[in-house]
Amino acid sequence: MTFEDINSLGAKREPFLFIVDFKAQNIVLLPLDKLKENDIEFEINEEYKLKSHEDFLQKDGISFEKYKEKFDFVIEKIKNGETYLLNLTQPTAIKTQLSLKEIYNAANAPYKLRYKDEFVCFSPEKFISISGDKISTHPMKGTIDASIPNAKEIILKDKKEMAEHIMVVDLLRNDLSIVAKNVKVEEFRYITEIEAGKKKLLHVSSHISGEVGDDWHSKIGDILKSLLPAGSISGAPKRSTLEIIQSVEGYERGYFSGVFGVYDGEALESAVMIRFVQKTQDGYIYKSGGGITFDSSVKSEYDEMLDKVYLP
Repeated sequence: MTFEDINSLGAKREPFLFIVDFKAQNIVLLPLDKLKENDIEFEINEEYKLKSHEDFLQKDGISFEKYKEKFDFVIEKIKNGETYLLNLTQPTAIKTQLSLKEIYNAANAPYKLRYKDEFVCFSPEKFISISGDKISTHPMKGTIDASIPNAKEIILKDKKEMAEHIMVVDLLRNDLSIVAKNVKVEEFRYITEIEAGKKKLLHVSSHISGEVGDDWHSKIGDILKSLLPAGSISGAPKRSTLEIIQSVEGYERGYFSGVFGVYDGEALESAVMIRFVQKTQDGYIYKSGGGITFDSSVKSEYDEMLDKVYLP
């Protein structure tokens, strides 16, 4: 499937589900009435709050020493001016008695997807939504343990977190300007809470919007192609940062940190595929990470990466 195929279905106002991998090279595109026979499930309910338990989850992630090597490599690239924000991710082997279908059924995430017996995603992060002639995106950047006294105030005042979030908002605002007019930040740095096993996490997001006109239905594929990969899970400047990600991470993200969404003939909703469990020949792999800037702390980034490894 191609982005042109997405344009074609949109022009005919035919409802569909799309799934695009991180590199925007592999696209799954199916009419909504064909999902069951292809063993694919999705749900979008933005009122849900993520809740999870770690009691039945064992983690075996990258060692701190190996992570630090990758972190230091990224910092050198930042010093050299090749990137100023890079989302560094790594795979963590996990053990659980649950099947992917059971994980999917248990999840009450705002955006969730199960693709056959290959992967499941329970994401808190919207990618874009289009309704009427308005396009919106909600980049999520910044995470803190909610149990820390005054956690909300700390993360909102943290200079490193502020700088990182500003970079992502600026990147996404520029990205939206490629496909929309009158782009503006509707809401800057608001807090959402997520229960992640024994911890509660606070995430920082912003709301950016623009106008795409009433002929966007026949351009859905073009819009997606222009915006991918999502800035919040890649970095900036995007092209050079993607090259660094390819060289430093040491594994293939695949569909992790890509996007999935649904078009119902009238509106489009989509999500960034984070909180992602993949089934492999060697067992389950959970992929997670966070944004690295010049002011990042390696210990904090390592802990954040592991904090994001949980099951609903």
